[in-house]
Amino acid sequence: MQFYLPQRNLGNKKTAYINARIIDPATRFDGVGGLLTEGDKIADFNSSLFSSGVPSGIDEVIDCKGNVLCPGLLDIQVHFREPGQEYKETIATGSKSAAAGGVTLVACMPNTHPVVDEVTVVDFIHKRARETAYVNVRTYGCISKGLKGLELSEMGLLAEAGAVGFTDDGLPLMDAGLMRKALSYSRELGVPIAQHAEDLNLSAGGCMNEGAISTRLGVKGIPNAAEAVMVERDILLTELTGGQYHVLHISTAEAIDAVRRAKQKGLKVTCEAAPHHFTLTDEAVLEYKTFCKMNPPLRAEKDRLAIIEGLRDGTIDAIATDHAPHDAESKRVPLANASFGIVGLETMLPLSLALYHNGSMKLLDLLAAMTYKPADIIHVEAGRLRVGAQADLSLIDINQSWVLNPDSFFSKSKNSPFDGTEVKGRAVRTIVGGETVFSLS
Repeated sequence: MQFYLPQRNLGNKKTAYINARIIDPATRFDGVGGLLTEGDKIADFNSSLFSSGVPSGIDEVIDCKGNVLCPGLLDIQVHFREPGQEYKETIATGSKSAAAGGVTLVACMPNTHPVVDEVTVVDFIHKRARETAYVNVRTYGCISKGLKGLELSEMGLLAEAGAVGFTDDGLPLMDAGLMRKALSYSRELGVPIAQHAEDLNLSAGGCMNEGAISTRLGVKGIPNAAEAVMVERDILLTELTGGQYHVLHISTAEAIDAVRRAKQKGLKVTCEAAPHHFTLTDEAVLEYKTFCKMNPPLRAEKDRLAIIEGLRDGTIDAIATDHAPHDAESKRVPLANASFGIVGLETMLPLSLALYHNGSMKLLDLLAAMTYKPADIIHVEAGRLRVGAQADLSLIDINQSWVLNPDSFFSKSKNSPFDGTEVKGRAVRTIVGGETVFSLS
């Protein structure tokens, strides 16, 4: 495996990608052909490009060997821990992990130390990304100052500085009046309010899903209602304000039904699901213990199936990992005391492709949930193959079989319950701005 930090000085370098299965989910294009980049932009692509051979004047030729060449994947919910907890992850290590997973753009959560409630912190993250990141890095700003849920942050200034949306992720915004104000501002600013949907009065002290497994283990559980009632409340506020509302890491059948009804009413409501929630249930806690502790928790089988159905029918717009790196000491403690979260950037693609391989989803629809659909949620120019667009691309061998091994992950942290899981499909090359930043061979 090889990594390359983008140099951003390609000039007019021309690169030809030949023998590719080109897929653009946004336009439903799926055909064997070629793609040409010039500098950091896509210059052309179609089924007949390079069919008669590569002409002179091309600086580099990359044989895709029949693999899928598609827009670079997006992950719009990651925790890179910088600033403040660099021993868990940094922008450099997190973005390296993203590149290895075929991800070319990430949106970071703002619960860093200090939190992202000041323009100076947004500027710091952008500067560090320019210096050290392998992929494009964006950030959310906090809804409330200090994540305290008492008063709104300077949302206008943060948006002007480049915040792609606002969330207090890690915590829900419990104050309905403050959420109403935030959603009103979201309408004016044209950015989403992203909610970690959890009623703390219902979940307080819970460390896994409330059900037979939590009873068996003798620990306090988190009921489905903790998520569902918050989503229902926020949808009412979205209808009242005309704002844009996004549910982070949706995990329950009840909340998915609420979003489905909101979409039918034409409200600006979107949601995302994490691969661990459509792959595992709370029974996994029995085997993997704290490595299966996340918030929202792994749910029951009916919820797992509801997530898959939500992805299939479009109720769930995007797949995002909630990549949450933790040091070993934060996980190797009793369940009730362990930190919530798992790493996910290097497992998102293969775990998601399982839905294609088992017939649950069409490949175009699955890739849509990791390309243009998340891009549209945070309003960034990404996730589409378009002449003149930045050449952010993922080359994917959808049939390559391999075994997940967290010890080989490029994230600084290794907290994953998927050790030893056999999967099919992986990124073999990741291109950012026309430059290869990761190559499997």
